[in-house]
Amino acid sequence: MAGDYILAIDNGTQSVRALIFDAAGNLVDKARVPIEPYFSTQPGWAEQDPLYFWDKLGEACRKLWQQTSIPKEAIAGVTLTTQRATLINVDSQGNPLRPAIVWLDQRRTEGVPPVGGLWGAAFRLVGMSGTVAYFQAEAEANWIRTHQPDVWAGTHKYLLLSGYLTYRLTGRMVDSVGCQVGYFPFDYKSLQWAGPRDWKWQAVPMDPAILPDLVRPAGTLGTITSEAAEATGIPAGLPVIAAAADKACEVIGSGCLEPHIGCLSYGTTATINTTHRRYIEIIPLIPPYPAAVPDAYSLELQIYRGYWMVSWFKQEFGQRELNLAQERGIEPETLFDELVARVPPGSDGLILQPYWSPGVKVPGPEARGAIIGFSDVHTRAHLYRAILEGLAYALRDGKERTERRTGIPITELRVSGGGSQSNAAMQLTADIFNLPTARPHLYETSGLGAAIDAAVGLGLHRDFDSAIRAMTRLGDVFQPDPGRQAVYEGLYQRVYKKMYPRLQPLYEEIRAIGAQNKTL
Repeated sequence: MAGDYILAIDNGTQSVRALIFDAAGNLVDKARVPIEPYFSTQPGWAEQDPLYFWDKLGEACRKLWQQTSIPKEAIAGVTLTTQRATLINVDSQGNPLRPAIVWLDQRRTEGVPPVGGLWGAAFRLVGMSGTVAYFQAEAEANWIRTHQPDVWAGTHKYLLLSGYLTYRLTGRMVDSVGCQVGYFPFDYKSLQWAGPRDWKWQAVPMDPAILPDLVRPAGTLGTITSEAAEATGIPAGLPVIAAAADKACEVIGSGCLEPHIGCLSYGTTATINTTHRRYIEIIPLIPPYPAAVPDAYSLELQIYRGYWMVSWFKQEFGQRELNLAQERGIEPETLFDELVARVPPGSDGLILQPYWSPGVKVPGPEARGAIIGFSDVHTRAHLYRAILEGLAYALRDGKERTERRTGIPITELRVSGGGSQSNAAMQLTADIFNLPTARPHLYETSGLGAAIDAAVGLGLHRDFDSAIRAMTRLGDVFQPDPGRQAVYEGLYQRVYKKMYPRLQPLYEEIRAIGAQNKTL
């Protein structure tokens, strides 16, 4: 039994999971500890104590050891995947200098000097100065340097959550290439820190020495220290294998290694991803992210706070179902699926554009959400179905943008994340995309993707192709219904795709009035 199992730690937005997988991709045991995603001391801020993340990781691991029948000596190695773009400043001893800025944080730094010189002239020439300015305003490092210069001056390393937790596990300030998603000087094409002449060093000025060394996915980050072993119960000396950020791990954990397979993530942020060996920017200056396999890219389009809208609906309008599910001892999703089933495809003409939070280019920074087509027949059930349909419409638009840029048709879909547990959401996705749509064989796809990295790195599988064939498989498959698909095709082509261009001028006016009056 020695060396047959992998411990994958998945630190998401809502919880930390400690997961044991075997080399066939079976989830053998699991412990989950809920976490508070963030605290907020200012409107729009989202922060968390880095030690809180470490404590919860340890709690999840200790809970796992208490319940599992798998002996510790059977664990071949450890791997880690985390939420993306959560950033931590530490001193030379690894002590956090301020709370982590969580990826949900919406603070901006206005008035940052624009990129100048030849780069600035080039951006003005191609009309991309606004995109670069957005990058600068969003960069957490620019905010800290501007508003907390003492913290910035004392920063020894500037780490993502993945890098910080890797340090706590191994004692080394290193991170995986696959985790580098954020506003910092990373060259997404060469998959390494940007070269000295790259414009990003002007946009987000920093000493290159404060960035960690990087290891490719499936490489070794270090070994578990005695201090980490005491805190987590993981045996000291076990190798820690580099994985990737949670979305990238979801992609390979869903079996999406080929570019014709689209991976939808119905999570807090809804995304569509495909894996490519070629560097392709679907939108100019918006790079693909590092994949969870070496020398590959995850082409992604996202709907920020996508399935957050589902949580919002349940909180604001779904208390009846939540209470009834608790009384009956069933999953709330069953009752919400029944709510969807009361409404015909197309929600009797109620159509939602899910831009609850703006983007850089698609949608633009002026974007707002919109719901059109209200009439006296509509109920909260219509609204719920319209949310699910609107997210699928937006992700289909992302699919078509990806196909235009890559020239490769997407012919299959895999869906992961919390929304994948809804049969109603799965079926309407198949209908709207007019493609077979499958759940992976298990829910914990990000943890499984990290385990695939570890399996290759530990030699349990010879390469990623064989690892993904052995460790991933399809669960339920939903086939599109021709009648429903025809309804959705008409609404998508003739209504949904025209909403944003026609509403965009109004969004610009709302933003202008808000800026003038500082109220919207």
